[in-house]
Amino acid sequence: MENVLLAIDIGNTNVSMGVFDWREEDPFLDHWRLSTRREQTSDEVAVVLRALFEAAEISTQDVSDVIISSTVPPLLPIWERVCTKLFSRPPMIVGPGIRTGMPVRYENPREVGPDRIVNAVAAFELHGGPIVAVDFGTATTFDCVSEDGAYLGGAIFPGIHISMEALFERASMLHRIEVARPRSVIGRTTTDSLQSGLLYGYAGMVDSMVGRIRGELGQEARCIATGGLAQRIATESECIERVEPFLTLEGLRILFEKNRPERKEATA
Repeated sequence: MENVLLAIDIGNTNVSMGVFDWREEDPFLDHWRLSTRREQTSDEVAVVLRALFEAAEISTQDVSDVIISSTVPPLLPIWERVCTKLFSRPPMIVGPGIRTGMPVRYENPREVGPDRIVNAVAAFELHGGPIVAVDFGTATTFDCVSEDGAYLGGAIFPGIHISMEALFERASMLHRIEVARPRSVIGRTTTDSLQSGLLYGYAGMVDSMVGRIRGELGQEARCIATGGLAQRIATESECIERVEPFLTLEGLRILFEKNRPERKEATA
């Protein structure tokens, strides 16, 4: 195995990684999800990466390219430094100057988080437009792409886990619960009531937001979802048509293909 791409998405809650062999028809080889630790050192990152590759029986020497997207600025140089040392090549960084093939209609394009652009590119490439990509991460984000492939903007909502933690910190009589389907919408226990509010409340919020977005677009835009709780919310949502659990990693692969170094073209 050679010419392997490692895609890394550094988020506020998790670091997601995917390994692709870009020569294959189905290039997705493996994936991992780690907790984001802002105090993590470069040595710790290197140890974790080596262990993951060893467990997956993939040699680090097979990795020819790395692409990184980060919404946690302090961690980016750490991961960049580790990848450069471990894979003997500096990674491609998603940021200003990278070719996306997607016009950004934000008033200030630099304000858009790289993960949102990556999701938008992947959603449009995989399903066409108009489309709304909903990402259930630290924040719940809505990213809208027009019929002709322009990034229009979207909305940002507090994530489910953030909302839960805020509630439990402020309300001493409430306790942490699993986000699961309750026995009924009208909860008859505190756990059922919390689960009802979180699950059906967020599903209703998503349906309402997507309905308003479609009304503003004047088109019946498709809606796809990604993120840790996407599948659970999708089962209760009327507008989510498909769950793409690896949307961001696929988007990183697509962006790498659009920006592939000339040395790769010469050997393709």
